[in-house]
Amino acid sequence: MTATLDFTPLWQLAGLGVLLAAGPLLWLRLRAAGAGPQARLKALTLLTLFLTFDLVLFGAFTRLTDSGLGCPDWPGCYGSASPLGAKVEIHAAQTAMPTGPVTHGKAWVEMVHRYLASGVGVLIITLCVMSWHHALTSKKAAASVSPWWATLTLVWVCMQGAFGALTVTMKLFPAIVTLHLLGGIGLLMLLAWQAQGYQPKPLVLSRGIRWAAAGLLLLSLLQVALGGWVSTNYAVLACSEFPQCQGGQWLPELDFEHGFTIWRELGVGADGGWLPFAALTAIHWTHRLGALIVFTALFWFAWRLWRSGQSEAIQWARRLLLVAAWQVISGVSNVVLDWPLLAALAHTAGAAALLLLLTTLLARLCAVREARQFHL
Repeated sequence: MTATLDFTPLWQLAGLGVLLAAGPLLWLRLRAAGAGPQARLKALTLLTLFLTFDLVLFGAFTRLTDSGLGCPDWPGCYGSASPLGAKVEIHAAQTAMPTGPVTHGKAWVEMVHRYLASGVGVLIITLCVMSWHHALTSKKAAASVSPWWATLTLVWVCMQGAFGALTVTMKLFPAIVTLHLLGGIGLLMLLAWQAQGYQPKPLVLSRGIRWAAAGLLLLSLLQVALGGWVSTNYAVLACSEFPQCQGGQWLPELDFEHGFTIWRELGVGADGGWLPFAALTAIHWTHRLGALIVFTALFWFAWRLWRSGQSEAIQWARRLLLVAAWQVISGVSNVVLDWPLLAALAHTAGAAALLLLLTTLLARLCAVREARQFHL
């Protein structure tokens, strides 16, 4: 089976994206009727953020159900805009390999993910056009978020689409799939920061807390990257116990050289042979160690917020602790319950929620009363 780039259905997918985006845009127009330009832009940004969060979760569902190669070409499915036009090819592939990677169900999961992505892309294009229109026509353009934010978001989603194509054409290459996951998280963070720029409400705390928030955000991003590496290498069950690993061991056999050779095919080690089980254990064990470091830092940061005495800061501390508890429960459930789909999706949602919270909090901490300009 050879994965190829077939651009024939590209315009059909773009049309489907416009249709999918039309519903949210119509809802937004009715809801924000009479609102000012900045209020409309903020509403569109938040709506796009919400749908992007859903898209990230559906992307995780696609990966966790092994549907990433449900249609082995891109952007269509065997040259068609939907699995309906590829019934013969899908049936032949499923007959040859009944469990996949190509089945009718997996093909639909993969294509629905692409449809949703195209819809989000249309929303981001609309956001970019509206931002530039407002900046060029409003006499108070300096009081709004710079349109370069929306432009950067558009460039980012185009790059994300390219990585989506590479995940298919490069047969779920772990580094590419992990970058695709991080690209979705990065898109969420860009939209979250941009949303805070409209009518900003600064949260005044010490400079030390602001730097701590930035450090915790960076640390959490690294941990999410590790989590993506665990998932894309199918290393979740390398340790089937908690808190110990493999027969009650605290420090099992670990092969970091093969496990963290980044540029390699799925299931292949640094020497070109099969990826050793000790390499999967090293990936899993490192993620656990990273989780311990991140949660320690998060609890310390929440304590700093609580100690400030400000009611709003205490609310933020509670939110962070709640997400931390969610992540611990869902992460442990993945191990002891043999990686159930619901727990895996919950863990992805918790990771995205944590980064959204930290990004929003940092934006509030960095906010100033005058408008900020963004320069590329």
